[in-house]
This record gives sequence, C-alpha cells and structure tokens, in this order.
Amino acid sequence: VTRHGRQTALFHTLNGRSSLVFPRKCLVFTKLNTQNRYMHTKIQWQKNVHFTAIADSGHEVSIDGPPDSGGDNLGVRPMELMLMGVGGCTSFDVVNILRKSRQKVTNCVTEITAKRADDVPQVFETIHSHFAIEGDNLDAARVERAIALTAEKYCSASIMLQRAGVEITHTFDIQQIET
Repeated sequence: VTRHGRQTALFHTLNGRSSLVFPRKCLVFTKLNTQNRYMHTKIQWQKNVHFTAIADSGHEVSIDGPPDSGGDNLGVRPMELMLMGVGGCTSFDVVNILRKSRQKVTNCVTEITAKRADDVPQVFETIHSHFAIEGDNLDAARVERAIALTAEKYCSASIMLQRAGVEITHTFDIQQIET
C-alpha cells in the first residue's frame, strides 16, 4: 500500500507491467516494468508448512520446514532460500563481469556459509562467499575486481543484507585450465 496524496494506492505487477490502483476512484496508472524496479511473488500454501513460491517469471520454488517444525522436508527452508538468492546474485555478477572483461571462465562454484543469531529472530549475522573459479589464463586482479564490484555495487541481495547489519566477506581460488 502506497500513500499518494490523501488516497491509498495499491501496487500491482502482472506480466511485467506495474500498476498503481486507487480503489475508491477506480483510477489505474500502468507503466512497463523495464528496470525490474518492482517485483512480485505469490506464495501458495500446500499443506502443513509446505508452500510453493511463484515468481513473475513463472518459475516455482518449493519451500518447507523440517519435520520437527511440522514440515515434510519437501523444499528449501526460507532462510536457505535467502542464502541461495545471495549466492545466485553474486555469482551471476562475477561471471558476467569476468566475461565482459574477456576472461575465459569455464566454471564458477560459489560456496556460501552463514552464521545465524542464537536468539529469535535468527537473522544472519555473517555471510561468507568463497568463489572457486576455473578458466583459461584468468587474471587474478580481474577476478578480485569482479568480486569487489559485486560486493560494493551490483549484488542487490548482499548489499541489502549488508545495509541491514550483516557482515559479508569474500574469498576466491583460481584454477587455471587450458582450453
């Protein structure tokens, strides 16, 4: 719900189009969501504590809890999904930056380790990403720069968590492979 003047506006995204809907006057403002500024997901309850998350892109993720919390272990835990999002975002950036700098990357595996608070809410306190990057004649300085850029400028997921107080660190190894 967004405040617009004295009226309350509801924000809605469908098929890449963003809309502000003013229910009392039935006024609709629509603009194409070209910059991914607005996002939407739908969480559908399946049973017990099992849910299916459906993104605007149409992709689905199964989310469930452990058996000791009423789950059936049919999907990832919500906090695992957040960590996977951070890993996917930062890995995407690093590979993209390296390719743009004409580095011949043949593989990238990122392992993410997080420490959670002892007390509820068990938020992330620290997150460490370790990149194992393989390629032909990779330049270590460019790899280091790509990781710095994802950490400082591009990875929205990790930067958002860092701004919330999570300590985020990165390391990397390079394996040279001749192609």
